[in-house]
Amino acid sequence: MGGRNNKRKQHLPLPIELEKVTGKVTKAIYDKMKHDQVRDLKKKTAALKQSATGSGRKRAAPAAAQPSATPKKQKQQPAKRKPAAKPESEEDEESGEEPVMADGPDGGWDNAPLESDSEMGDSDAESLDEFDSDDDHVTQQPLSLLSDDSEEEDEDEEDGGVESYDEFNSDDEQVTFRDMEKRSRKLDERRAEDAEMADMELQDQEQAVTSEREVFELPSEAQVEAEKEAPLDLTQVQMRIQEIIRVLNNFSDLRGPSHSRNDYMDQLKRDMCFYYGYNEFLMEKLLQLFTVSEAVEFFEANEVARPVTIRTNTLKTRRRDLAQALINRGVNLDPIGKWTKVGLTIFDSPVPVGATPEYMAGHYMIQAASSFLPVMALGPQENEKVLDMSAAPGGKTTYCSALMKNTGMMVANDANKEREKALVANIHRLGVSNAIVCNYDGREFPKVMGGFDRVLLDAPCSGTGVISKDASVKTNKGPEDFSMLTHLQKELILSAIDSVNADSATGGFIVYSTCSVTVDEDEAVVNYALSKRPNVRLVDTGLDFGRPGFTSFRGQAFHHSLALTRRFYPHAHNMDGFFVAKFKKTSNKIVVGDKQVVPAGSGAKLKQKKKKN
Repeated sequence: MGGRNNKRKQHLPLPIELEKVTGKVTKAIYDKMKHDQVRDLKKKTAALKQSATGSGRKRAAPAAAQPSATPKKQKQQPAKRKPAAKPESEEDEESGEEPVMADGPDGGWDNAPLESDSEMGDSDAESLDEFDSDDDHVTQQPLSLLSDDSEEEDEDEEDGGVESYDEFNSDDEQVTFRDMEKRSRKLDERRAEDAEMADMELQDQEQAVTSEREVFELPSEAQVEAEKEAPLDLTQVQMRIQEIIRVLNNFSDLRGPSHSRNDYMDQLKRDMCFYYGYNEFLMEKLLQLFTVSEAVEFFEANEVARPVTIRTNTLKTRRRDLAQALINRGVNLDPIGKWTKVGLTIFDSPVPVGATPEYMAGHYMIQAASSFLPVMALGPQENEKVLDMSAAPGGKTTYCSALMKNTGMMVANDANKEREKALVANIHRLGVSNAIVCNYDGREFPKVMGGFDRVLLDAPCSGTGVISKDASVKTNKGPEDFSMLTHLQKELILSAIDSVNADSATGGFIVYSTCSVTVDEDEAVVNYALSKRPNVRLVDTGLDFGRPGFTSFRGQAFHHSLALTRRFYPHAHNMDGFFVAKFKKTSNKIVVGDKQVVPAGSGAKLKQKKKKN
């Protein structure tokens, strides 16, 4: 018995011994072990059924009853079957007797449905005998060498050469001699593929560099005159715009020998005016704000409508309840972003958003996302006295009242009497009860009423930030319009500053905003206010996104605190172009020379009158 066991151990390859010692079991070995366990269980079940239903002749004869038949059968048995049966008990193993399997096609483990004698090799049979175990307990041993080579190669071909475990993660796995050649072959294939891909990328880069170095020729003066009479196709103009931008981005290498940068810029302006439909004055003013590549993104964004957004009226409902009600009506919506808790973006709606029962009941206001920003920067508090100098159509006014929870006093003023009809209608629909509507020129407002805790001035502007809503801005705005608008904005911002009471316990803030992106209407006006009213200073808007304002522009220097202002662009923030600046009034008195002047309508003057009386 001992010699037989030693002989079997000699047939075992070294890797199995190493795996048994180290105890490392890969996923493939584990799967094979589970499969063999099921196979052995089926074999033993079949053997038990045969022993239970068969006759006494199918069982092994006792050694005492048949002393001569047993040795003969034991000698002939290895010729009939290749695998040798393992003793079923320790007593059988000690006695040296082996259970004899029945002859014929229906008896014993050799006729299990998973694998026949003809399919199993000698080495496989011996391996099965070596790792057979009792019914009550089956020890999981590494079986990486149990299946023959042909079966492993067929499985590899079916799986596309990829095993069930990571074949290249050799840090935690025992690599056997059998799969070493296969791994090496796959590594060679991958290296060949990587080398081929690298060659292709190198060729593409060389072609790209060659194409970029090709010098773009500007059209001659004769060609420009001819294009005025017979314009080119839009596709050709767009390709020329892209070529000019490519040259300007790498001007030192791609420039023409006889052309300056101004020549390329002039041609770019003409082509973009023709392609996007702007007049030359506005095109030049907008090109000054961006690089040429970003300018194209800005103009492209102006050709696409901004998403429809609504603001939840917190005086009547919550955003969660409003969203659920609209979803039940088939509206596809989402929150605008983390920066607002009341905004919703409407992507699709089977019913008009301005005609739902929720809209009629005043649960929301159709309002651009950019118009949330000045109210958020102003931050009105409860029981304050707040002024909105240009209130129509009421989106910002009603938002302020909602933040104030219908307390204090909200003065809504607008110079256009016709626009106040929509203002009054929205105030009633949204349930605002702390608002007073008036019709004054904002420049006269300090004399009419003063002493406000906070003032919001959304000044009239050119509308260069809302071109996607009003395409007429592309052609109907000229130098005269900008000169008139900037003059009006400067007067309004001084009036707003003078209307605020610096002695307010909670306020003393002024917010200036426009729906324009030009520096003339934004930073230049704010810088003018700082120079004319030294009793105010710029503070942080509280908006955690947006681009800082310009502190210098085309040789014009502004106050360094203008970096606290915020700019918003349609191509960068997916909302209308907007500008927001926030002032803090530090004193009601203005020092002019050696005198201190108190503007009319300020809270300080009202207090002085009370003391005199």
